[in-house]
Amino acid sequence: MKKLQEYFESTVGFGVLATADSSGKVDAAIYSRPHFLEEKTLAFIMRDRLTHHNLQSNPSATFLFVEEGTGYKGKRLFLKKAREENNPDLVKKIKRRKYTDENEEPTFLVYFTVEKELPLVGV
Repeated sequence: MKKLQEYFESTVGFGVLATADSSGKVDAAIYSRPHFLEEKTLAFIMRDRLTHHNLQSNPSATFLFVEEGTGYKGKRLFLKKAREENNPDLVKKIKRRKYTDENEEPTFLVYFTVEKELPLVGV
């Protein structure tokens, strides 16, 4: 079985990050593949919107990744927020899309530990 970092570097698809606020109200948003910056830790670049807001009071999240192609292949990652930082230089360095927007909102690099990994379908 491939390591998670290798899997996400070599697999095309799309992802959905689901979070909930402190009262349990759920949100889901399309997110690109995670960034792997440290061993056993992944990170997402986020703007200060609902997903980021939810993580301030509830550190749990789930990332569902669907592989491109026929059938239902992919992964479900159960995550716990470890920390976050506002580091525009690091975000600019690791960001995959290189367009610029003069009115760009502040971005955060939010780190998670993977608590559990399951296939997209089953288990």
